[in-house]
Amino acid sequence: MLDLHGEDIAAIRDSVIRFMEREVVPVMDGFEARKEMPRELVRKAGEAGFFGSLFPEEVGGTGTGYLAAVVILEELARMDVRFACCSNQQSGTCPAGIYLAGTEEQVRRYVPRLVGGEIIGMMSLTEAGGGSDALGNMKTTARRDGDKYILNGSKMWASLGNECDAGILLAKTDPSAGANGVTAFIVEPKKYPGFTAHPIDTMGLSKSFRTAALYLDDFVVPVENRLGEEGEGFKIIMRALESGRAVVGALALGIARACFEDAVRYANERMVRGSPLGRYQMIQADIAEMAVAIEASRALLYKTAQHMDAGLPTNRLASMAKYHASQTAKLCADKAQQIFGGYGLAVEYRISRYKCFADMMFTGEGSANVQKIIIAEDALGYKSADRHHGTSKLRTLRKEPVTG
Repeated sequence: MLDLHGEDIAAIRDSVIRFMEREVVPVMDGFEARKEMPRELVRKAGEAGFFGSLFPEEVGGTGTGYLAAVVILEELARMDVRFACCSNQQSGTCPAGIYLAGTEEQVRRYVPRLVGGEIIGMMSLTEAGGGSDALGNMKTTARRDGDKYILNGSKMWASLGNECDAGILLAKTDPSAGANGVTAFIVEPKKYPGFTAHPIDTMGLSKSFRTAALYLDDFVVPVENRLGEEGEGFKIIMRALESGRAVVGALALGIARACFEDAVRYANERMVRGSPLGRYQMIQADIAEMAVAIEASRALLYKTAQHMDAGLPTNRLASMAKYHASQTAKLCADKAQQIFGGYGLAVEYRISRYKCFADMMFTGEGSANVQKIIIAEDALGYKSADRHHGTSKLRTLRKEPVTG
């Protein structure tokens, strides 16, 4: 990763803000009203390098590292959280899983196009009834038939599953082996038959970047699209999720900052009994709590990203950062909505949708309760969160660099 300094991070932050102000914010409401995904904007963001921080230049990335990735997603979410919803599929778990475990050919074929915004990604693990043991309780199966696998089953909450061009999907090749029988596949829903995606209606979330229920009916996946060996799906997805947990925490930080900034602006503009709302001490108490929580979350996230860039074990820190940031997002959204009063429920104010996204952060990319278990078991000495040393630095996870 590049050795970035403060001025480099500031320049990256400014470039994201300019892009969002110029390209996204003026038109995003229109895409949402039409329930249309802005593929051209995703491509432009990819071309600008906003999805490539974790990947070296030889596979289409920028190599700027985790701190840059955190700052980028923080600003994307702060400016318009709806557009930020595509980031994990284009810059996180999906391309990271392929980069970490894929063959040289798989990496060359998919990673540059994902981080470049040319194709839309997906990572599909969760199933109905799977809960926090999604791998052990998995029902979707993959049966090898000559030079292809035949997949049957269903998935839930597959972000961008209805738009996906190429993504990672997990299925059981050995149903009797629990998590050890899970295999990862690179799927191409538009290329092979047997894949159906139905967008899930959600309250207050994006209508352009949607999550979907997937139905696999003799869905065909060529053998060359298997990711790793049979039974390695658990290892692959855990490594990919670890690499992205702090980055996803930045989404929560961006949500918190947007809520805080809107609340401060409204408290200064709204007049009550001849004084700005912000002059009242109860409002000031809320503003103070929000400001402190944001700074604490930012410190945790940035420290985690810096540890990741240095190749240090970070699973414990990442869980803390993701948990704290999700708490901060919820705190700021709740207090901002109270400051807005009845207007906090009106769709004309973005606080109404940011509140829904803040609630989502409690379950996305590892629920708050799962993070607490990881943190507590580490603190109690039951299970070290950092027992897999060195898995945080994405570039070092491949056995050999991708060249040519």
